[in-house]
Amino acid sequence: MAEWIGRERRARRCYGFDEIALVPGSRTINPNEVDISFKIAGKSFKVPILAAAMDGVVNVKFAAEMSACGGIAVLNLDGVQTRYDNPDSVLEQIAKATSQKATALMQAVYTKPIKEKLVARRVSEIKKKSGTAVVSCIPANAERFSKIAISAGADMFVVQSTVTTTKHISKEYKSLDIYKFCKDTKIPVIIGNCVTYETTVELMQTGAAGLLIGVGPGAACTTRGVLGIGVPQVTATVDAASARDFYYKKTGKYIPIITDGGMNRGGDICRAFACGADAVMIGSSFARAKEAPGRGYHWGMATSHMNLPRGTRIYVGTTGSLKEILFGPAKVDDGSQNLIGALKTSMGSLGAANLKEMHDVEIIIAPTIQTEGKIFQVGQRVGMGS
Repeated sequence: MAEWIGRERRARRCYGFDEIALVPGSRTINPNEVDISFKIAGKSFKVPILAAAMDGVVNVKFAAEMSACGGIAVLNLDGVQTRYDNPDSVLEQIAKATSQKATALMQAVYTKPIKEKLVARRVSEIKKKSGTAVVSCIPANAERFSKIAISAGADMFVVQSTVTTTKHISKEYKSLDIYKFCKDTKIPVIIGNCVTYETTVELMQTGAAGLLIGVGPGAACTTRGVLGIGVPQVTATVDAASARDFYYKKTGKYIPIITDGGMNRGGDICRAFACGADAVMIGSSFARAKEAPGRGYHWGMATSHMNLPRGTRIYVGTTGSLKEILFGPAKVDDGSQNLIGALKTSMGSLGAANLKEMHDVEIIIAPTIQTEGKIFQVGQRVGMGS
């Protein structure tokens, strides 16, 4: 599988979403009759999509509305929601700031310390709105924040960093014992992020309820550019899915994998499920929602899993409501809206009645999938040519 890249050095060829296509099978199904639900820790969700724990994407209101749509939105406990009593005013300032002033403003915003009382308050606010309260933080804050969040009624807890392993070595500080944390935490724990077969198996052995797969593919993630680290999402998802299936055969425990990042169109999401994902986590698509607190901006913290320098702010624009992005009707032609409709239509065309069957559809290497026959789209800057 590896190719020679120089004397005595080989490298494995890996693939991203734009390099593959899905092949229709011998049957088709009415898209309205396919089952796209997924389960994690015994709980079933109608929408197999998680909104990423980004300050510009998820606040209390967004989390509640995503829950009402049947999905999950993850609230970032390391961001503005737990630093400010009125985070909306802070987010509004960031959204309105000029590019010249944004960096200094972001640096100032994230120097304010986290208030533990706000951790509990945000969870309680989501629950009061009948939402599923799923919250996230970095490993250094996990033990402290998890206790507070659980007391406030959190449903799931996410521990997320750029790269997560069970063997973190440090003499400077005490690292999180993931085995102990998963065992002691009273609610399901999702761990991220990882990309290799071996690490996926090891993290599943910790007792995690689910794993986030992806290093470097996010729209706002600078890991590949800054650190040179990352694996294209097709290969990362396929490897993780293989590890999940091996672990299931060995233990009888099915631990879902959630492909995190690199998807902003319906076709990307469909390909992620074909590669073996049980659910997907996306950020930039939801940052475009009118309900997103960032008003069309997508950003993170230097201490978050996104590995963003403080002050990094990416404008993705607003294109519609959350419901339009998930269920349509689409008002744009670039595939960024009606994500669920796209998934159901793809599954119907492929003959996959559920997500498990989606894992078995034929995949081909198709590097010209973005350009083949698209001369008019490119010329008119519409659809895939926009």
